[in-house]
Amino acid sequence: MSTFSTLFASGAIALGFAATISAARAEPIRNIVLVHGAFADGSGWQPVYERLVRKGYKVAIVQEPETTLEEDVAATLRVIDQQDGAVVLVGHSWGGQVITDAGADPKVKALVYLAGLMPDVGESTETLETMPQFPAPNNDVKRTDDGFFYMDPAKYHENFAADSPKALADFMAASQVLLSEKAFKTPAKAAPWKTKPTYAVVPGADKTINVDLQRWMYKRAKAEVTEVPGSSHTVFLSHPDIVVSVIEKAASK
Repeated sequence: MSTFSTLFASGAIALGFAATISAARAEPIRNIVLVHGAFADGSGWQPVYERLVRKGYKVAIVQEPETTLEEDVAATLRVIDQQDGAVVLVGHSWGGQVITDAGADPKVKALVYLAGLMPDVGESTETLETMPQFPAPNNDVKRTDDGFFYMDPAKYHENFAADSPKALADFMAASQVLLSEKAFKTPAKAAPWKTKPTYAVVPGADKTINVDLQRWMYKRAKAEVTEVPGSSHTVFLSHPDIVVSVIEKAASK
């Protein structure tokens, strides 16, 4: 074989190998792990779950206890460990605090925050939600005698799920998981959003977490942001197609 032919063949093999690697890297992530927020539970993910499953994704839902941040992170890592490959980790509201620590797991390749808290190392939910420039949109979060927070059921529809049917909001109010004060005050130990692809969804009419606080956190993280004008805090219920499109974008990277 001539020198030219040898070089050409070698180059073709190298290009073919590179194309194979590129194709492998382009293969979308198939495992999605969903982490609910405070004043809700995993059942709220059903519209997102059903759409993702129809598209061929493997979806797992974490039911975290909200007793401590450490226990919520452990519950999330337990589910991540059960997945058979790379994971897109999705957190709503308080779930953002949870996935910020759990997202340091090497299986997690991308993060999605849905109206989710996005702390830096050393910041707690209390740190973020008491920043004076971002006042709370309501004063309807109550505290039990033993130190757990919950949303006043009489205000739940208005503050949490205004663009969902009232009957659904009433059910969610009755089934909400209470968040411990200890969890509320515990700072994050990691900030994987600094090094991993990060996406965020901002509900434009959120009355639970200050919308400007969300924008500030996501801008600081250089996240790719999708705004949903008019959406309540539970954007995954009222606009599941938008939420799924963002998750798919994270999975494709």
